[in-house]
Amino acid sequence: MVWLSDLGNRVGIGMKRGNNHKNAFTPLDKNPNLGIIAFETARTVSRLLSIYKSLTDEEVLKLRKDLMRSEGILYLNSRDESYLLKLACAERIEDLDRVVIAISRLGKKCYDPGLTKFDYVYADLKFGQIDLGKLEFASKEIDKIIDKMEKFISATSSLYTGLEALHDMEVTERKMNQWKNQSTGISSKSNTVIFDQKLSWQRQQVRHLRDISLWNQTFDKIVGLMARIVCIVYARICVVFGPGYSQPIAEYDHKEQQVMISKSGPILKHISKHGLVRFWSRESKPARDENIGFGMGFKENPCIGFSGIGKPSTNLMQQASSSTVGGSGLAMRYANVIILMERYLNSPSSISEYARKDLYQMLPDNLQVRVTTKLKNLLRKEDETDWWDDDSLAQGIRDGLSVILGWLAPMAHNTVKWHTERNSEKQNFDAKPTLLLIQTLYFAERDKAETAIVEVLVGLSCICRYELMCQYSV
Repeated sequence: MVWLSDLGNRVGIGMKRGNNHKNAFTPLDKNPNLGIIAFETARTVSRLLSIYKSLTDEEVLKLRKDLMRSEGILYLNSRDESYLLKLACAERIEDLDRVVIAISRLGKKCYDPGLTKFDYVYADLKFGQIDLGKLEFASKEIDKIIDKMEKFISATSSLYTGLEALHDMEVTERKMNQWKNQSTGISSKSNTVIFDQKLSWQRQQVRHLRDISLWNQTFDKIVGLMARIVCIVYARICVVFGPGYSQPIAEYDHKEQQVMISKSGPILKHISKHGLVRFWSRESKPARDENIGFGMGFKENPCIGFSGIGKPSTNLMQQASSSTVGGSGLAMRYANVIILMERYLNSPSSISEYARKDLYQMLPDNLQVRVTTKLKNLLRKEDETDWWDDDSLAQGIRDGLSVILGWLAPMAHNTVKWHTERNSEKQNFDAKPTLLLIQTLYFAERDKAETAIVEVLVGLSCICRYELMCQYSV
């Protein structure tokens, strides 16, 4: 790729440093095709395009105006926009780093020396030794490249499905041949003719898909396209999350009534229809978080104000403190508990005793103690008052739990989806923008999340007890 060689020549460091080392792979063919590696490459391309699409004006506006103002993120994670942006930036950089590692492996099989040593060019890019000013995001030329790569991904995905179908048909063909040798019926021969026609058509379809997909493309062409997008994506990250762009957003201003609840106090009997139930812990007051250290800093560059972002010293997930849900290793566990609570609350039938016990066993020991203690306190009140028989109270509890789960459940669902997006063993060719960790329970303050979970569990128990008492009275 001429543009990449020019990029390296302007810097004079990455390319020269890379040429001091012999290429670990010297291809016999100057333009080898991807072949079977097309599927791995398609997955890498889709991940790269996913990052690219997450940085469009529409997605950035959605991040800053909607996601960072959602109740769950504001309450559980932080109200400090700079802190949240730093987390989002670090995650996108990590995603891009993983893509570059995959591209660099493919680059070892390229003929162009600029592509075989692209990892050095990317390192110089991150250290701020390459001018990012000429890397334009969303230009007409880049849009054409993105469109071309999306067509390659689509064709490669179809090829993957077609090869699976062809494999199954060939297995069936072998079985039919064995069966045909043992049978001489006319009807059986006619059936095999129809099957042979379908098999022939499937083989033609696979050959066609190989021609138009990544299978028949050269390493140099595809790696060159991806390398160019990587540089543009990195420059875009610097613009989106840099000091010149990240103007502070006004503090989230909601006019709805806010009900402050200390610890896991009793659910309010009367809650405004538009009221917002909050759980503030005495030990964890809603203060602005301090910026965390990711080993990331913006260097000055006269072209766009800064030149790059230093490589994170550790994985972003390892930056979560023990006071967070993710740092305590409880993100997926709490997510499953919350999703199950939401299902039970919305269920038209009463929760069975077995289901309640199963949900209780999913809790860690400290939450089991908190739930048990609070339920005992409520049972003592049963002897003093007849509030268990209050129908309006039961409905008020249900409404209150709906409010809490309204901001808690989406983060639980996002937690499961985030893990699915990154840990799926199936071939994933989806190029849509992926979720960020800040949208999950990972960086949620553990005390606040646990207080909300306890409140919902106790509320569900109250509803179950009320429904049982109604059944007994009938």
